[in-house]
Amino acid sequence: MQLLSKPEKEAMWSEHHIPIEPANPRPVKRHHSAHYYAHRVKESLTRRATKVFCAVFLTLFLVVCVAAFILWLTLRPHRPRFHVEEFSIPALAHEAGFENAAIIYNATARNANQIIGVYYDSAQLAVYYQEQIIGGSPVLFMFYQKPKNTTVIEGQLSGDTLRVSAPRWQEFVADLGKGEVVFRLDISSTIRFRIWRWHSKHHKMHARCPVGVGPDGFILPHYRDKRCPLYFT
Repeated sequence: MQLLSKPEKEAMWSEHHIPIEPANPRPVKRHHSAHYYAHRVKESLTRRATKVFCAVFLTLFLVVCVAAFILWLTLRPHRPRFHVEEFSIPALAHEAGFENAAIIYNATARNANQIIGVYYDSAQLAVYYQEQIIGGSPVLFMFYQKPKNTTVIEGQLSGDTLRVSAPRWQEFVADLGKGEVVFRLDISSTIRFRIWRWHSKHHKMHARCPVGVGPDGFILPHYRDKRCPLYFT
């Protein structure tokens, strides 16, 4: 048997070579229907419309936020501020004080706003002890409080406006033995805010001021001029 050399084998294979397609043939062009192109155009228009809508919405939202921030900087709104200046029950210093019991109070309502005014349509004051009301009366009639203005609320609860029984009075005396009697002075009012010619709707406001009196019946120093928590309903 005759052995063929390598050049002879290559020559033999080249004579019978079968062409093979390249590994990466050219892509075949596909022809799409008119419905396909119409759908692609519709998708493109939808995306563009969505982008335009989002851009307009975000721009308007940014403008509104900037305008609101500038308005807030201009107005710098503050809630009314209430403080208790004086609160006393002088009769507590006397053993037979129940017969002449009276609560004397002095509080302030401060409008700290630069531009915003406050209308007080009505106001009611009440005094609580252990969450039970022991007296109250109207304290203000309708009035307008200008910006940067303070209104004094003062008066006295006695007689029909003060409802304290003998057993309740004994509870006061018992608390005095512990160093202080703690009450809560509540001021509730219906108010409106005014900004130039604009008036807000009515808001129900509650100022709840804890006050404590010592053995002499007068407010203790750490309760005086203390800012009262404020609530709106």
